[in-house]
Amino acid sequence: MSTAIEITDLHRRYGSTLALDGVTFTVAENTVCGLLGRNGAGKTTVMAHIAGQERPSGGTVRVFGHDPVDDATVLSRTSFIRDDQRYPDDFRLTHLLSTAPAFHRGWDAELAASLVADFRLSPRTAIKKMSRGQASAVSIVVGLASRAPLTIFDEPYLGLDATARQIFYDRLLSDYAEHPRTILLSTHLIDEMEPLLEQVVVLDRGRVRLDCDVDEARASAFAVAGTTRAVQGFLAGRRPLSTHTIGGLMTATVDGAADAAVRADADRLGVELSRVTLQQVVAALGADADPDPIDAGADTTLATTDSEGARS
Repeated sequence: MSTAIEITDLHRRYGSTLALDGVTFTVAENTVCGLLGRNGAGKTTVMAHIAGQERPSGGTVRVFGHDPVDDATVLSRTSFIRDDQRYPDDFRLTHLLSTAPAFHRGWDAELAASLVADFRLSPRTAIKKMSRGQASAVSIVVGLASRAPLTIFDEPYLGLDATARQIFYDRLLSDYAEHPRTILLSTHLIDEMEPLLEQVVVLDRGRVRLDCDVDEARASAFAVAGTTRAVQGFLAGRRPLSTHTIGGLMTATVDGAADAAVRADADRLGVELSRVTLQQVVAALGADADPDPIDAGADTTLATTDSEGARS
């Protein structure tokens, strides 16, 4: 399978701030990939580099084998839908729909009209006067109807209600099935969007923490729960990604697979093991727990985190 996106040792500095620190991953053509992580993890910066809107401080970015900054052919094959998309003050949806074919050679006017109807958008309303959700729906119309070989959505759901988000998910899946292309999505609504994803890349502090398919991501960690003493004993020699304590009880998300040896230890210590969701994996990877294995007998009091991975 051909490669759509190839990023190697990507670094990006803004003054003294290192926003991207050695980012490396690839996305095959005709794949739906989720770019996940906390706010400030570097997702939008990576997307801007892929779209040729940023020049790397170091490393390389290749899109369909070409440098997106220096090769104009990449731009013609890419649709980048940002969460802060801007239009002229008096620009109406009718203007956007009439000019879009000039920028997207695969533009499907019939699909665009169908999406406008599904989202109940008014073509004659100035985009600037639309609600946040309506403006997001306009961006989704452009992204899907562009039929670009590479379509990038940066948190496209902002302001959309549950019904509108489901319309987006359903239409993306159905159109992708009929017209496969490479789609890169960033999102915090991981549980909702997980069914769309084939590959996930998790960023934290400008570095790649995880790059694999969705099933592998879910199997890359497990949860343990029990009394604080029992869980602390279980964690000895293991690598907890995050922990949470309430009274005398503790839960933890632990790096690795729950194999036979792990299950035997759990039975011996009287703790409960369970599978984790993709949301839990991503939250744990963004938590501030100690990244190193815990030594037996060491102080196992870690950063306490909530279910979203932020310090409590």
